[in-house]
Amino acid sequence: MRRLVYYIATTLDGFIAGPDGADPTGPNGFWPIQEDYIQHLVTEYPETLPVQARQALSVTAEGTHFDTVLEGRRSYEIGLAAGITDAYPHLRHLVFSRSLTESPDPAVELVAEDPVTIVRELKQQEGKDIWLLGGAELAGSLYAEIDTLILKVGPLTIGNGIPLFSRQAAFDPSIWTLTDHTVIKSGAVFLTYTRVTD
Repeated sequence: MRRLVYYIATTLDGFIAGPDGADPTGPNGFWPIQEDYIQHLVTEYPETLPVQARQALSVTAEGTHFDTVLEGRRSYEIGLAAGITDAYPHLRHLVFSRSLTESPDPAVELVAEDPVTIVRELKQQEGKDIWLLGGAELAGSLYAEIDTLILKVGPLTIGNGIPLFSRQAAFDPSIWTLTDHTVIKSGAVFLTYTRVTD
């Protein structure tokens, strides 16, 4: 069965973005992106690079982890504001929104239904794992459905911002097993955790 994988960059203090929700790696972002970090993504997770980065880096690799990406409306609108209607044309791209009524891109599927129901259906289908891109609200609503966490922990703190999971996530303590880790020389750490199930 396919797994739902929350693959996300986070600060040491557990934030995925600043208080304004803007792209932390964008032109005015606070996240320093080092060459070895980019190289690790190109080598290990090429399918998670947005189309502009894939083109700039001449990345054509299909990738081995994911064939589907899920994101919430606010995350999707960051790309829209930059004129990008589909940052991941090489993946099946689902955007969860009850307010968007028409997709800005024919390849992007708008989903107004309950995310939990959709994810359970996706897990039963054939294919690679499902990448939960974010943001925090969608991750919070899918908290109990996440099978694997891959945290790209950057060597920085920001004090306040948008957490890994929205505050609306249910209080539901879960134990996770560390199944892989990679330390990048410039200071980032990739941590892979699998949820412990009864």
